[in-house]
Amino acid sequence: MGGPRIQVVQDADELGRAGADLVAGVFAATPAASVVVATGRTPMGLYAELAGCRRSGLADTTRITVYQLDEYLGLEPGDRRSLFGWMRRRFLEPLGITGERVVRLPLGGDLEGACAAFDRALEERGGLDLAILGLGPNGHLGFNEPPSDPWAPTRVVDLSPVTIVANASYWGEVADVPTRAVTMGMGQLLSARAIVLVVSGKSKREIAHRALEGPVGPGVPASFLQEAASGVTVIVDRAAWGNG
Repeated sequence: MGGPRIQVVQDADELGRAGADLVAGVFAATPAASVVVATGRTPMGLYAELAGCRRSGLADTTRITVYQLDEYLGLEPGDRRSLFGWMRRRFLEPLGITGERVVRLPLGGDLEGACAAFDRALEERGGLDLAILGLGPNGHLGFNEPPSDPWAPTRVVDLSPVTIVANASYWGEVADVPTRAVTMGMGQLLSARAIVLVVSGKSKREIAHRALEGPVGPGVPASFLQEAASGVTVIVDRAAWGNG
């Protein structure tokens, strides 16, 4: 294992373009790819650029299947905080991906059993071809909060105070952020055949270096990317990486 390939770009705009080129290349090589995509601000430029590639015929998304990465628990249908709603608006609709090619996380009933069934179905399909991920302020991937082991399955999680405060910037107040969620597991993410991690902004500088250069362990879940057997590409802008 050679470790992640780190591509430092000038700014968020260049990050979006570089990420879209990489993802379009995966779709060209694997037209029926199984993909999981992050929400959050950082990947939005990538998704917008990718939608432009689709419109211009440079990216074919007609056969890909998209898996949901994470979702809050306890929301009513149509709640503005829904991460699926965000994914639908920013990724699925712009890329013409219809309902039968979208696999949502379980949110009700026997969640432990349903999450295990979700993982089995993904494994039977052959696993993920591509994971597009962001980096949480405490090093989480999806909502795999620290400590998370590299084999952790899809499951219900309690969100950390750090994550709740960070997500309040999207929804208004800390009290507006749900405290529990379902997340695709570390085991499923780390076994993706290609992983693209996008990191932007000065606020992520410390955790980016901890995740990519520091000790590997469950205290910084993203640090397990250093040991992933698949191809990991990190696209990080200068503000997040520094000038060194």
